[in-house]
Amino acid sequence: MTASRAPSTLPALAPEEAEHSRLVTAFIQERIKAAGGWLPFDAFMELALYAPGLGYYSAGSTKIGRGGDFTTAPEVSDLFSRCVGRQCSEVLEKVGGSILELGAGTGRLAAAVLTELSAIGRVPEQYFILEVSADLRDRQRERVSQLPAALRNRVVWLDVLPSQPFRGVVLANEVLDALPCERVVVRDGQVRALGVGLVPASDAAEIEADAGVERSGVGSAARLVEPERAAENPAPGFVEREGVASAAVVDAWREIDKGLSGPGGGVPEGYRTELCTRIGPWIAGLSECLASGMILLFDYGLPRAHYYHPQRTDGTLRCHFKQRAHDDPFINVGVQDITAWVDFTRVAEAADAAGLQVSGFATQAAFLLGLGIEEMVSDPDIARHAKLAGEARKLLMPGEMGEAFKAMALTRDFDDALSGFAVQDLRHSL
Repeated sequence: MTASRAPSTLPALAPEEAEHSRLVTAFIQERIKAAGGWLPFDAFMELALYAPGLGYYSAGSTKIGRGGDFTTAPEVSDLFSRCVGRQCSEVLEKVGGSILELGAGTGRLAAAVLTELSAIGRVPEQYFILEVSADLRDRQRERVSQLPAALRNRVVWLDVLPSQPFRGVVLANEVLDALPCERVVVRDGQVRALGVGLVPASDAAEIEADAGVERSGVGSAARLVEPERAAENPAPGFVEREGVASAAVVDAWREIDKGLSGPGGGVPEGYRTELCTRIGPWIAGLSECLASGMILLFDYGLPRAHYYHPQRTDGTLRCHFKQRAHDDPFINVGVQDITAWVDFTRVAEAADAAGLQVSGFATQAAFLLGLGIEEMVSDPDIARHAKLAGEARKLLMPGEMGEAFKAMALTRDFDDALSGFAVQDLRHSL
């Protein structure tokens, strides 16, 4: 994923994208009006991403890989997926069962994991995929159709989590970051909710009258843009507003702040950030499903002490549109991804509350090294070796995906060592 850029550098919307964004914007505006003029940010994010038939993940569009909005590790190289397959093999050898992948993207991870497991001789009973995006389901089916019949016949798509106890491995690559999160700001030592309101009619008229000004809705100031961009991407009509934080958010922030307060106190006045209270229920749901085995999570994120560092004054919220990242969720609504980094301490707390064991936490680079990515790069063909080495660098280097992305293993009734976490153990940082 690219570094954060100012929204004025983003590509213009295609006509069909502009029309879809207009429909999503109008839908959310009506929800805001029905709610009395204000929605908490997590409700806005949920609608923008998941509103049936309209949200970014619910409507049909290319999201991942070439021509999409962002690139994930499985799209960078099958080296990543082969390592994941090896880690799955260790667990399947002990507990048997199947694999369940949540949000399977283009299906490339599923195809490569099944291929690696077949080579090892550890094919799962079934490979379940739980996917909310119709577009991505189609891409997954196309990818899986290219597998040998013995493998593709094991793939089953689900609409909900399995109702029967599940044995095996649950995979979630870049799923947690897309859970709708709350945005908050600290005022006079108290936490306030950041939410979304509507741009007043007088402001909207002013914007329309001036083709060189766009209200982004972020903060209180207008954002100056080039006249041609203002015409192509009309003012979205959303503005950020503060509101009263829910009891759940207040309690969650109290626990966060308690752990951060030191000799110099907690975070500074006006500190803005995210927290995701939905992580707890999400992990609890997976725990209820898992009888024995492992939940393997990959995402960009940090332990809590680093996530809520006093100098990280505006949080980690990022939007992704056509391979560019920026920080304005109120433009391109419905046709761009909205994410936030993961507080892995919250994930660990949720796992403990759900009766799961945190059996590993490491950077993506350490996870891949533990599973033998270096030997996978070796190839007598010089051109092939150079290609694999380049892919490995993107997966491993700190300036690429190696350090920002983390791997975490949550287990039940599985006590064996996991090779992916043999090189590095960061559990002490949680």
